Amino acid sequence: MFRQRNLIFAGLFVIFGCLLTPDSGWAGWWHLPQLPSGSVVRDVNRYYDLTPRIARADSNVEVVIRPLYDHCRFKPEAQYKVTYTALDQIYGDSPLPPGKQTDITPAEDGTMRLSLYLASEQAHLIFIEETLADKKKTIGPFVVYSLKEDLFALRPWKGDFHMHSHNSDGVESPAYVAGVCRRVGLDFMALTDHHKHTPSLEAAAFYKDVPIDLKIYGGEEIHAPDNPVHIVAFGTRDGVSQLYRDNPEGEKQVREEIAKIKDSLGTLPDGVDPWHAAACRWVVDRIHERGGLAMLCHPYWVTRNAHNVGEPLLDYLLRSNFDMLELVSGDNWEEIRQYDQNALQAAMWQNKLMEGVRIPVVGISDTHGMERSEQFGRYFTVCFAPSADLDNLQQAMKSGMAVAVETVRGDRPLVYGSWRLVKYAHFLLKEVLPQHDELCYEEGRLMLQYAAGDPSAAELLGAMRGRVAKLYDTYWMK
Repeated sequence: MFRQRNLIFAGLFVIFGCLLTPDSGWAGWWHLPQLPSGSVVRDVNRYYDLTPRIARADSNVEVVIRPLYDHCRFKPEAQYKVTYTALDQIYGDSPLPPGKQTDITPAEDGTMRLSLYLASEQAHLIFIEETLADKKKTIGPFVVYSLKEDLFALRPWKGDFHMHSHNSDGVESPAYVAGVCRRVGLDFMALTDHHKHTPSLEAAAFYKDVPIDLKIYGGEEIHAPDNPVHIVAFGTRDGVSQLYRDNPEGEKQVREEIAKIKDSLGTLPDGVDPWHAAACRWVVDRIHERGGLAMLCHPYWVTRNAHNVGEPLLDYLLRSNFDMLELVSGDNWEEIRQYDQNALQAAMWQNKLMEGVRIPVVGISDTHGMERSEQFGRYFTVCFAPSADLDNLQQAMKSGMAVAVETVRGDRPLVYGSWRLVKYAHFLLKEVLPQHDELCYEEGRLMLQYAAGDPSAAELLGAMRGRVAKLYDTYWMK
């Protein structure tokens, strides 16, 4: 069931950036050099190894800070003090007095080791002050996040499942699209060309003999006959559009099936076109039959000087059998800003929650050219699941264990979903996913090299396989 008790009305809160001052060394993280995904690795995370970064809530934890380079070694002739604070000010029986400096000495192996009690689900900040002669400097913050067992057992997986290749109205080949998806830090993707399922299978087939960690799933963008609503299928085994596209006999049968659904709908709310409602129901049912999830796409996209989905129909569809709502997307940034598409969709979702309408939300790119849009990689979904296998991802999306993310260039990230996940996701976007994205970038570059005809890239990809899993294994408390 979708976790109603955790829903928030909008994920517009910049959790940590608002609570920490620039003097903390954390609030200004977005000004650092960016990866193609928009992520940045804070200098303290480049210079030091911090373990664990994710710990079990309400437990005693030994936190280890290990310098990685000569320029950041802890010096035997220096004096050190540590300050610990819990961001939500929930402490329990902490061995370190919260908010007060305590003397600390490096261990024999050159690390700093702290015994902490990490209460509740929250971020925990550690600052180390170094005094050498008359000079003082503050190192940090080092940030650890504590989680209840149910969320601690899951891992964050980044994905995008609304994008197009040159097989419809995109620019690049399916193999190229997949390579760029990994380059911007995605763990899973689905190519969703208009009316075509086979390009998504082509992308997966191209890399089937190459050892990659990117999960490539089936999908398509579906427009039923005489229906303006765009519906994305994620994770389908085969296509829906092929049942009627370029298939006169098939289209005749589909129209008959939609007509039967229309006749069974009964009295509809004012302004809802019966054919449109029935056609959407038919598409969603066909997607489910093929093992996929049905996503209602960009309702406030402006086409022909009007929103793609009229307000009465939108309200009806949000209460029907769709699995999720495309809340934010970012292929055409000028168009998004001109018509406030994402802001309106977020506000509409907030309003529906207040009315008791519960539908999970996701973020996608809807890109039509991987290289022509600087926003690709900045709109995505983070699923919290045991793995990036399809069944786990679909269950996470249906149950609300996912967040929609937009990381617009030059701005702070915006995250939408349940309060609990939004809060956690902001931590991940600063402290974990930038390192994740660096690993993905290297793999994506090699995938593109392989797609360009270099077979040696496959061997290099084999050597890199499993690095994200190893990173997570290092960061999570044993």
